[in-house]
Amino acid sequence: MSSQLKRLKKTAICTITALALPLLAGGVKAENLKWAHVYEESTPYHEWAEWAADEINTRTDGRYTIEVYPAASLGKESEINESLSLGTVDIIYTGSTFVGRVYGPLAIPSGPFMLRDFDHFNAYANSDLFRDMGAEYKKEAAHEIVSLTYYGRRMVTSNKMIKTPADMKGMKLRVPPAPLFQMFAESVGANATPIAFSEVYLALSQGAVDGQENPLPTIKFKKFHEVQKYISLTGHIIDSLVTVVAGQRWDAMSDADKEIFSTVLKEAAAGAGSDILKSENELADWFRGEGVEVIEDVDREAFRSAAMKVHNGKYASWPQDIYDRFQAIK
Repeated sequence: MSSQLKRLKKTAICTITALALPLLAGGVKAENLKWAHVYEESTPYHEWAEWAADEINTRTDGRYTIEVYPAASLGKESEINESLSLGTVDIIYTGSTFVGRVYGPLAIPSGPFMLRDFDHFNAYANSDLFRDMGAEYKKEAAHEIVSLTYYGRRMVTSNKMIKTPADMKGMKLRVPPAPLFQMFAESVGANATPIAFSEVYLALSQGAVDGQENPLPTIKFKKFHEVQKYISLTGHIIDSLVTVVAGQRWDAMSDADKEIFSTVLKEAAAGAGSDILKSENELADWFRGEGVEVIEDVDREAFRSAAMKVHNGKYASWPQDIYDRFQAIK
């Protein structure tokens, strides 16, 4: 079944449920929520968001229906973050750096070589530190951070071979429009060029930038390999997506419904992360089959050493004690 047909089927089911609900629940109508994100329909992030929408509808006996809007159809990432406060969307996926604009320490996992590996990511996602920082974000933004999804290890793509930090000196590197991503560019001497996610392919194809960095699944989904000759397996950032529910929606829920949302959204995060991790382990060979040169003999220790020097520099949005707690997580 195509994604379009799935969405049409889901919309029809939600409409029927909403019409029938007053008869089933004494006149109480379903709450209709919008979930916005910037990722393609074919990604695990979207597929698991749709699963979560259906699951929440089922577990709440139809009290909530959720329509998922992928591929920046309701706006770029900065715009959907604003839409949470405007009340025009109810749930979003967003990067750690975007919630870090509200409460700086939440951006810390998106720093280069901040997370050691997937186990460190998983421990952080379930840590007191993440919960504490989510509570601080709630005080500032009024929105509820519910779960953290593994986004993958970011790799550098370019039209020249990159094996060491010196190979990136002076190159125009596309970075997401969030200051923290300039930390990696600074560490290798590249010129950071912030460009919105939806505009990266065009920028690469027109030569506006020399390269970009994203996890292998994202490089495939966005077809960046069509306009880049090399993928260097730097793995310099283990990135994540935060699932945020608008405060006005969350605060209006019963405790029972909050528990359902929390449970389902965490299950969806785990499912999407597992799918991404699996695909990462398979994609290097897939890219080779597409004619891309995948560079494995990268001097990761040199990249790590360069990054460590700027961890608590001008782009850091966290105090030393948060940094120490983060690094101590096992």
